[in-house]
Amino acid sequence: MRLRRGSPGIDFVEFVEQRSGALFRTAYVLTGDAHTAEDLVQEALERACRHWRRVARAEVPEAYVRRILVNLANDRWRRLHRSGERPAPEPAVEHPDPRDAYRSVELRAELVAALHTLPMGMRTVVVLYYLHDLGDREIAQTLDISPGAVRSQLSRGLAKLRAALPRQDAPSASSTPREGA
Repeated sequence: MRLRRGSPGIDFVEFVEQRSGALFRTAYVLTGDAHTAEDLVQEALERACRHWRRVARAEVPEAYVRRILVNLANDRWRRLHRSGERPAPEPAVEHPDPRDAYRSVELRAELVAALHTLPMGMRTVVVLYYLHDLGDREIAQTLDISPGAVRSQLSRGLAKLRAALPRQDAPSASSTPREGA
């Protein structure tokens, strides 16, 4: 659900109750660490709270806060790489029996691990496209890049993910970028 400007009764507490889960999922996929994701969401919400009148007037308040979150994640990634620190690698996931009913959990872990091999900008584009179902123009606006750069990052990111992940028999999502609203 997207909260839009002019929606009745949208206050900060209601926003947090309704959208913090989606913001956490975004932060987790971007960072690969639940504690870091929680910290990023908390900081993004704290910043949004300080300027809630401006955020609430935005056409889509969630997009405004998501941009804060993405910027915080990108800043964190840059600081880590500048300092030479590297996050601890995710443990290797064994390939389970394909008949296992819980295989989707392992596949999700493999996908998140593969996402973390992508550069942060490319990872952010893939996450916003598939997790938030945003079009290339919306992503371009969020990241302050051109729609062409979004399509390029998405295409290259998907190619790298396909190369990193074992072939699956399940149907995959279309790799053709959607046009943004």
